[in-house]
Amino acid sequence: MIEALKQNIAKHISMSDKEMDDFCGLFKMKLVKKGDYLLREGDVCSFEGFVSEGLFRVYHVDYNGFEQILYFATTDWWITDIDSFTNCKPSDLYIEALEDSKICLINSADKDFAYEHYPKIERLFRIMTQKTHVALQRRMIDNLSKTADERYLDFIQKYPHHKRLSNKLVAGYLGISHEFVSKIRKKLSQRK
Repeated sequence: MIEALKQNIAKHISMSDKEMDDFCGLFKMKLVKKGDYLLREGDVCSFEGFVSEGLFRVYHVDYNGFEQILYFATTDWWITDIDSFTNCKPSDLYIEALEDSKICLINSADKDFAYEHYPKIERLFRIMTQKTHVALQRRMIDNLSKTADERYLDFIQKYPHHKRLSNKLVAGYLGISHEFVSKIRKKLSQRK
């Protein structure tokens, strides 16, 4: 698990082997079974996590009981509720494993320690935060300006693991009915 974390970090910043080992030593490894939750609404998120293997969904349940999926996190993705983690407030989100998964977790105190002792780590998380902000901005613009068909095509490009997801999960991400996802998938398969 640690080797995958090191490879991900090396994509963003360069560190000496010792710095990399010391920083990665701050993470706790966790095996998460399919259907288990890393976070539930109302709990305070105590981690930022790197998915070394598996698949998670991050979602919110609205006042009508509908699940609204913010994103899926698969191998080589980072995952957290940044609002809850940063502000130590109860989460509005759920983080659920959709498959048996392996994740590397860092808590706030260890992250602050890394910021203080390894200045490059602050750059790492700044870069990742900027990428996340860009992705969320693009998603908001797409939701406001693209058709459901266009959003679905963008989704399957962004999430190559889409075939591992049910129509209901894809619909929860796109904000459409699972029947409509079925129709889009059928229409696309007939074009091939």
